[in-house]
Amino acid sequence: MTTKDIAARYADQIHRVVVGQDETVRLSFIALLLRGHLLIEGVPGTAKTLLARTVARLIGGTFKRIQFTPDLMPSDVVGTTVYEISTSSFRTRTGPVFANVVLADEINRAPAKTQSALLEAMEERQVTLEGESLALPDPFLVLATQNPVEYEGTYPLPEAELDRFVFKAIVRYPSADDERAILRAHDRGQPSAKIVEIDPFPHGTLEECRGEIENVTVEDSVLDYVVRIAAESRRSPDLILGASPRAAVHLLRAAKAAAAIDGRDFVTPDDVKSLATPTLRHRLVLKAEAEIEGLDADAVCKRVLARLDVPR
Repeated sequence: MTTKDIAARYADQIHRVVVGQDETVRLSFIALLLRGHLLIEGVPGTAKTLLARTVARLIGGTFKRIQFTPDLMPSDVVGTTVYEISTSSFRTRTGPVFANVVLADEINRAPAKTQSALLEAMEERQVTLEGESLALPDPFLVLATQNPVEYEGTYPLPEAELDRFVFKAIVRYPSADDERAILRAHDRGQPSAKIVEIDPFPHGTLEECRGEIENVTVEDSVLDYVVRIAAESRRSPDLILGASPRAAVHLLRAAKAAAAIDGRDFVTPDDVKSLATPTLRHRLVLKAEAEIEGLDADAVCKRVLARLDVPR
């Protein structure tokens, strides 16, 4: 099966459980293929946990949920070593981060020390405990959620951590039709019960897709377009902080994945343009004047893209 076929099946199977959220579902699949991670911002009750559990089932992996709170310690995330009297030795007790899909719920409620415990796991795909490096399972996907409304008792995510998320997805309230479908689904029972009915992908499916993505070609003009987007964001009068070099890398790789999902072996400027906002929105730091003007990161991304000529 091609990446295009796998992507269609991925979306179809998830939509058996989760209603709507097409963009978030697409971004989660691309993040999975790129061995990246996804930050999801949305109000409570919009099926973020349900999505994470469904993704874990679909890839035939394990799922763990971590509720981030102000008193959460790094050891509660990555694990620790414990002394066993019966054997008179130390034993490593791994934390919930050792799972294929980790839901970091309300990640901005934990202090920076605990958030930083995720940095090595997300970037290096390993955890160091008592000087020993322990590899995390493959695939490994962190789906982190944060509440966009209630900021009391929250800690802003440091830029270094935000930069490790490939995308930030915005989950909004469902349309009237989608909400009607949600209510009908609950009228027939709990949607989460359908997760066990999903057939996981055959072993090696993601590796095949990744191989296809590697073979997608990028013309110099498209590569330069990515470079110009990053450079323009750094020059933007609305921003204190523009796109990092890692952001440009993520944007290029995401565009290659989008091309493969569309069944093409080459990247178009539209692939880059369509993924620029979800790739950049969480990495940009707005100036106070821009916020007073009523701009948000998405609006600034549009301004940046509008100032650039799209290659033919």
